[in-house]
Amino acid sequence: MKETSDLRIIILGTAAGGGLPQWNCGCLNCTMARDPASGLRPQSQSSLAVSLDGETWAVFNASPDLRQQIQDNRPLQPRRLRHSPINSIVLTNGDIDHLAGLLVLREKQPLTVFATGAVSQILAENSIFGVLDPQLVSRRTVAIEAPFCPLAGLQARLFAVPGKVPLFLEEGEPDLNVEGETTVGIELTAGTRRVYYIPGCGLLTDVLTARLKDADAVFFDGTLFRDDEMIATGTGLKTGRRMGHMPIAGEGGSLDALAALNIRIKIYVHINNTNPIWRPGSEREHVEDRGFEIGFDGMEVRL
Repeated sequence: MKETSDLRIIILGTAAGGGLPQWNCGCLNCTMARDPASGLRPQSQSSLAVSLDGETWAVFNASPDLRQQIQDNRPLQPRRLRHSPINSIVLTNGDIDHLAGLLVLREKQPLTVFATGAVSQILAENSIFGVLDPQLVSRRTVAIEAPFCPLAGLQARLFAVPGKVPLFLEEGEPDLNVEGETTVGIELTAGTRRVYYIPGCGLLTDVLTARLKDADAVFFDGTLFRDDEMIATGTGLKTGRRMGHMPIAGEGGSLDALAALNIRIKIYVHINNTNPIWRPGSEREHVEDRGFEIGFDGMEVRL
């Protein structure tokens, strides 16, 4: 991809919760990811890192794999005895695969955690997150649509997208398309560049599609290729929509909706271990033929 300015984005983790391979799964993708000869590389759980100068970084979602992601990406590694280039963490929801990495950052390092009121409440009500020294780690509650700066010169907005509460907060059958503080996307602007990170989304509404139109880059929820994928593969009992994720293909899928929006760079992230787009085949070809890229750990985009 052509470098046209200083906005630098690294995909730290591309997989959905559980990663690829998932620890207890023997599906085709997981089996291939365990075999170095297969060509399918293991992928860690969903997260992005963004910088304007290559020196100071904001991380979007704190994956349980964050320690390894730092190890695998030299720009995020310390440059002196006690140091981190990570200036801030921004959270898109309260799922374990987006929060647990905060516990990796407990070694007395100053940074700021940005989250909505609903996600901030989850952190406040779980005392384990008290290992983050409050004298060093600042927690900032951000209102929906209110601008803030996770880095100097980088403006961000959190905006509601259809989704549901985290699994550990479900009581009975949850509302699958609630729009509020529970699940959000992130809009990033730097100069004339406009980028979106939406790792979880239950539905592309008219309001959301209008927002994404003509964006420079969109990193979008690619959890399942088809809604019934986990049922068909024998790996689960829920559809993608029941888990709060719209499918890529099929009726109401994200592929057709996003392909019509004149987005310069379209990349699927938060990809489940069962998703066939991980490997060569008709499903991956179908996605790539529509102008989409399949993200991978360490993939870098510069705008």
